[in-house]
Amino acid sequence: MLKHIYSLNDFERPARKKLPRQLFSYIYNGADDEVSMTRNRAAFNEYVLMPRMLAGVSQRTQKIELFGHTYDSPFGISPVGLSAMWAYRGDVLLADAASRANIPAIMSGASLIPMEAVALAAPRTWFQAYMPGDAARVDALLTRISTAGFKTLVLTVDLPVTVNPENYQRNGFSSPLRPSARLAWDGISHPRWLLGTFGRTLLRHGMPHFENWRAERGAPILSAKVERDFQARDHFDWSHLRQIREAWKGNLVVKGLLRWQDALLARDAGVDGIIVSNHGGRQIDGAVSPLLVLPEIVKAVPDVVVMMDSGVRRGSDVLKALSLGAKCVFAGRPFNYAATVGGPGGVDHAIQLLRTEIHRNMALLGINRLDELDHTLVRHVSRLRPEFHQPVSLAANLLSNPGRDDVIRNAT
Repeated sequence: MLKHIYSLNDFERPARKKLPRQLFSYIYNGADDEVSMTRNRAAFNEYVLMPRMLAGVSQRTQKIELFGHTYDSPFGISPVGLSAMWAYRGDVLLADAASRANIPAIMSGASLIPMEAVALAAPRTWFQAYMPGDAARVDALLTRISTAGFKTLVLTVDLPVTVNPENYQRNGFSSPLRPSARLAWDGISHPRWLLGTFGRTLLRHGMPHFENWRAERGAPILSAKVERDFQARDHFDWSHLRQIREAWKGNLVVKGLLRWQDALLARDAGVDGIIVSNHGGRQIDGAVSPLLVLPEIVKAVPDVVVMMDSGVRRGSDVLKALSLGAKCVFAGRPFNYAATVGGPGGVDHAIQLLRTEIHRNMALLGINRLDELDHTLVRHVSRLRPEFHQPVSLAANLLSNPGRDDVIRNAT
């Protein structure tokens, strides 16, 4: 299977075939009409690279430093909930693959494997949390995360309420999943998933639960009556962030900011990093694409580690984001598709594909180190000089005036 996977995009189709539509919908779908999800990809096409030539590119390295650790590549794995539902022990699998490749990985708070197991398997994993707007419950969850051994905490702040569920409902997904004839049929009709992932999990570990949503164990993933706890998330505000900063002794990252004004408030609250993100197009539809606001956020908080996610699929995407000031980028959907399709080997393959694209594109762009990237190597299409939009006229002028150096000079 993996020998026919040539890019991150190639994992999506076989993942769709393997998974019941409820689970595929959870990974794939965006909010409402999926405008933001579509525009996240389109935003990368609004920027063009400006390669330099004859730079000598035989000494290329992708290494970056984040929070005192040197990583081998400038990308990581975003948090995606329920990963253990489409790949056996998915949270451990993804974190372990990232550890082997020496890239950052963020474990989701909506995960189904206890955080302690993931921290033991891959100690450098970051933990992502959705915090309740209740001081006592915040303190209890922080204590558990710290005791588990996590050193970097990522607070996702862009979902104070649950998202519009219409796309999930069309495909039969709910959280927890509700037993139904449709759910049973979709499971039976996908035997590789049913036996290799869900059945194997039930046999060895019992019914999966939301293990890390709060300090205590949460709801089971499959239940006719139990409700998942979403209470008080809409009470969470800047005062809670300051409370967390006082209590949390490790690295603190806020994920989900899109305004430079909020970046300033986060900086003043003492965060160490920001992930510019619209949740992969899964929160409010029509939200701006992170790449488009990345430069102004980097400019507003030059003393904060600014990263981004949402829409990253190619090595050229990574280089564009880094040229605009990001220190690292993250991707979620493609690595989860890779885990679905190929297990640990699938994620290893996905990481290597993106790493190879970056290595190749660094040479084609004319750089040896990522710290050579800056705004001169990328340009928004609106800033291209008008004469370069008329290549046919320029070529015709040159052909009708052979040897005319002044034509070339005037065109440049």
